[in-house]
Amino acid sequence: MANIFRLPDIGEGLTEAEIIEWFVEVGGSVDADQPMVAVETDKTQVELPAPVAGVLLHQGAGEGTILAVGSVLAVIGEPGETWNGGDGTNEEKPEPDQARPGSFDPSSPAYATTPTLHRPLALPIVRKRAKEAGIDLADVRGTGPEGRITRGDLDSHLARPAGTERPPLVGTLVETAEDLSSHTASTTTGREVRLSPTRRAIADRLSRSWSEIPHVTTYDSFDASRILQARRDLSVRLGRKVPIEALMIKAIVPALRAHPEFNATLRGDILTLHDLLDIGIAVDGGDGLLVAVARSVDELSIGDLATEIDRLVGAARSRSLSRQDATGATFTLSNIGAVGGGFGTPLIPLGTTAILSIGRASDAAVARDGAVAIAPMAPLSLSYDHRVIDGALGRQFMAMVTENLTDPIHVPK
Repeated sequence: MANIFRLPDIGEGLTEAEIIEWFVEVGGSVDADQPMVAVETDKTQVELPAPVAGVLLHQGAGEGTILAVGSVLAVIGEPGETWNGGDGTNEEKPEPDQARPGSFDPSSPAYATTPTLHRPLALPIVRKRAKEAGIDLADVRGTGPEGRITRGDLDSHLARPAGTERPPLVGTLVETAEDLSSHTASTTTGREVRLSPTRRAIADRLSRSWSEIPHVTTYDSFDASRILQARRDLSVRLGRKVPIEALMIKAIVPALRAHPEFNATLRGDILTLHDLLDIGIAVDGGDGLLVAVARSVDELSIGDLATEIDRLVGAARSRSLSRQDATGATFTLSNIGAVGGGFGTPLIPLGTTAILSIGRASDAAVARDGAVAIAPMAPLSLSYDHRVIDGALGRQFMAMVTENLTDPIHVPK
C-alpha cells in the first residue's frame, strides 16, 4: 500500500518551502532514511530522507516549486504499484510538534503547487555551470519539460555571438493597467523575480515588527580603544581571532540582568522576563540577515562564547542552521559595522523587546584629561519596545552598556 509523506514544519512556524532538487525520480527505488529531496526554507536548505523503503510513485511538486506545509510531498509504494491520488493510503505525518495549525488549506491545489514562475527550472549541474560562466539563467530559453533549461540550452546560449539579442523574458513590468497593451506590444523593459523563501520571511517579519511594535531608537557612541585592545590580547592568548560580538555580549549581559525588561517577551498584557540569556546574533546570510542564537551566554567563558559564535556564523552562512540555533532569542545584537555601517534604526525581532546594533569604529577627536586626543569611536543604536520601556529606562540601559564597552576590564569574563 502506498505511503504518503507530507511536507513537515521543519522550522518554527514554517508555512512553505521551495523544492530545490529531487534525488530520486518517479519509479526509482529508495531506502528508508535515504536522502530523497532537498528543500529551501526561510532559514536553511535541508535534505529530507525517505520515511520508508520502496518505490517513489509520486512527487508532490517539481523543482523550483513552492509547496505548503502539510501538502503531499511524496508517495512511496511497492514495485509495480501505482498511485491515483486516492485516500486508501498510509500516511507518514509530521511529528505532533511539527504540525502547524495554519491559515492555509493544504488541500488547495492552487496554494500547494504554486510554481515559482520566474525562477528558471534547471538541474543543479546546469545551475553550477551557468554560475561559473557568469550566465543568468533567466536569459536562457529552456526547451525541456515545463521550460526546463537543459545542458543543450545552456550550450546554445554560450555559443551565441556577442551582441545577439536575448530571448524575451517572461514577466514584463507594467506601471499602470492603461499601459498594458502598449507594454505587451513593445520590448520587455524588465522582469519579475519571485522573492526567495528567505526574503519572503524577512519581509513578513519586518512588516509585522514595524506595524505591531512602537519603536523608539536611542543613540550613543563609545571609545572603542580598550575593547579593541582587549580583543587583540584575547586573540593572542587564545591563538585565534576573537569575534567582537563575544566581547560585546559580555558587556551587555550585566545590563540585561540589571534591566530585565530588555530581555523579555510581551504577549497581550503579560510581560515575561526571561531568566535565560539567549542572545540572537544577526548574520549576513547572502540572501538577507539571519539571526543565530547563542544560548545561556552568561554561563560561557569568553573563549567558549567566541567558539560558539564562530560556529553559528558559519552555519548561518552555509544555510545549515538547526531549528535550535535559529529560534528563541531573548535579545538581539547586530554588528552592522562588519558591513561598513554606522548609526541605524534596527527593527526589533518579533517576540523580543529590544535590539542593539554597533557600527564601524572610526577615528574622532575626544577630550582626555583636559586635552584633545584621537580615539576610535564606535556608534551604538538601541531600538526598544515603547510599550514596555520608556525613554529614561532606555537611556539607563544604554549608559550601562556604553560604560561596560568603554572599560571592559571590569566586565565578568
